[in-house]
Amino acid sequence: MLKLFSAKQVLPNSSIIRSLLFPTHFASLTTISSDLTTAILHSKTPNQALQLLDSALRDNPSNPTRYLDPYSAVIHLLASAGMYSTARCLTKSLVEKLLCSSNSRSICSLVFAALNQMQSTKFNPNVFGLLIIVLCELGHVDEALWVYHRIEVGVAVRVYNALLNGLVKMCRFSSMWELHRDMIVRGLVPDVVTYGVLIDACCSQGDVLKAGSLFGEMNKKGIQPNVVIYTSLIHGLCNDNKLMEAEYVLRVMRETGVVPNLYTCNILMDGYCKMKNVKQALDFYQDMLDGGLLPNVVTFGILIDAFCKLGELLAAKSLMVHMEKFGVFPNVILYNSLIDGHLKARKLPEAMDLFNEMLNFGILHDVYTYSILIKGACDMERLEEANALLEKLAKEGIPANSVTYNALIDGYCKERNMEKALELCSQMVENGLEPNVITFSSLCYGYYKVGDMQTAMSLYSEMVVKGMEPDVVSFTILICGHCKDGNMKEALSLHKQMLEAGCIPNVFTISCLIDGLCKVGRTNDAIELFLERTTSELSGNQNDVIDDNLCSPNCVMYTTLVQALCRDGQIFKAVRFFTDMRQRGVPPDALTYIIILRGHINAKNMIDVMMLHADMIKAGVMPNEVIKRMLITGYQESGYLRSALMCSEDLVETGRSYFLMEAT
Repeated sequence: MLKLFSAKQVLPNSSIIRSLLFPTHFASLTTISSDLTTAILHSKTPNQALQLLDSALRDNPSNPTRYLDPYSAVIHLLASAGMYSTARCLTKSLVEKLLCSSNSRSICSLVFAALNQMQSTKFNPNVFGLLIIVLCELGHVDEALWVYHRIEVGVAVRVYNALLNGLVKMCRFSSMWELHRDMIVRGLVPDVVTYGVLIDACCSQGDVLKAGSLFGEMNKKGIQPNVVIYTSLIHGLCNDNKLMEAEYVLRVMRETGVVPNLYTCNILMDGYCKMKNVKQALDFYQDMLDGGLLPNVVTFGILIDAFCKLGELLAAKSLMVHMEKFGVFPNVILYNSLIDGHLKARKLPEAMDLFNEMLNFGILHDVYTYSILIKGACDMERLEEANALLEKLAKEGIPANSVTYNALIDGYCKERNMEKALELCSQMVENGLEPNVITFSSLCYGYYKVGDMQTAMSLYSEMVVKGMEPDVVSFTILICGHCKDGNMKEALSLHKQMLEAGCIPNVFTISCLIDGLCKVGRTNDAIELFLERTTSELSGNQNDVIDDNLCSPNCVMYTTLVQALCRDGQIFKAVRFFTDMRQRGVPPDALTYIIILRGHINAKNMIDVMMLHADMIKAGVMPNEVIKRMLITGYQESGYLRSALMCSEDLVETGRSYFLMEAT
């Protein structure tokens, strides 16, 4: 018999393993005659051996451990005869039966020992490769690796492919590359399946460059890529928003005679839709039909979801009707997209009609259907209806998830109904769901809205104690709350904690901090923070490399700083920020103009006031009554009586026009 273990490796005898795993049956097992195994090994044909085993199993179907040796004998015979498919099926059947009685590692040891100790000239080492493939197919990749590391014979490329694929499915990419290197060291040449698995792994990790490199490598070796490899590469490029490159791969695919399948087409259409290029997706859909490929429910789901996200609800509904032409029926995912689209358009009655229509077609609601409806109702401040939907969900026996509860909790927090929000939190915990970061963020926001920052901070502390990492939303809510209360020490402390936790502040976080600092008279600190955390030209951070840690300044930020500087009498600094604002493409609103105009008026810079007044009108910001009265007063006090008169006449004319409109 071929030796499969090194001197250091000792595997227990299979009979000992059986006695440990199945003690209640071992007494009878020890009395089992080896006649059946002997008869199988002396069978004239593998089919005759199979018949002998099948006959024995019919007599004792509930105890496969009685026949481990006969099973092993038949598997070896089939492998020796080159009947690998039948041998694999028999191995799989044995493992599945044994898994009903014990854990996978024990069963793996048991089957491996039985196969290894068979004493016969029919012993075939390929059975271990079959066992590895079977274990991978059943999802027991660790057990398959256990077998792989204990055999000293080489295994076929297809065995490596099974292991590589199993590791990819478990997202264990480092182990996959380690196994691939071992494969190369052993002198095995990767085939098209190997490259397919590796390219798919690269695309799953977002490493499209490495996938392309592998694609080029296989072409150099003369290995023709198949539809699976081309599709994986197209999928990776689409996920990376590289649609032009994906189209190029599709052209190459067609030129080499590889016909795209429906999955390939669906991926490309989904890529176009994610880029909001629905027209291109529809053109590709028509090309697909012209090429003889019929769409499925996934195809229609992609297009309908895209139309819903664009608010084109009529087009989405027309596609629903179009589906019938191809004999394709909608599913729950498709209806969820339609319901979500109607809710985003604030059409709750129409969404409820679709909800009821599902049952008419025999399509059962799922937890996502309810979550979408509940969130939509909350967004429209229809909390009673949202709560009724939660109760209906429970009556239908569908377990609510954290998304469902969070939507309703957030709705009540926005309504400042903290009693109801906490009641839902308790209900959530009672149903076995732990509050997450989103839950705590909503509660913090609710307490911030009612002015109870002490409780909000207690919730933050609880989050940290429970090992949750507060996100940018949580930090921003708390920072804004402290800024509103003028507690800048606590706000800046949280900002520091935020940075230390690797959480990048967004534009709202920085806006709150700048506003808070300006309100307590710390204008210079506000400017320093602005220059440090934004991509403004004033900050000197404008370069070809975009720093993800910085945010683009908005109108609120600029207006706050301009107001603070004008208040402090620093009109020239205020003008610099106002100029930077416009150069950055951030349009000033009426409030910004009021602030900078008032600053110039207070500084008696009336020429600047006139130029800014004209510029404001040119920019399409029409002066309102507040601006006009401010200009009249400013012109009068500075002796510009003619300009004051013109503004006064304009104000009277505006009032007259308004009066006539009201009368009409």
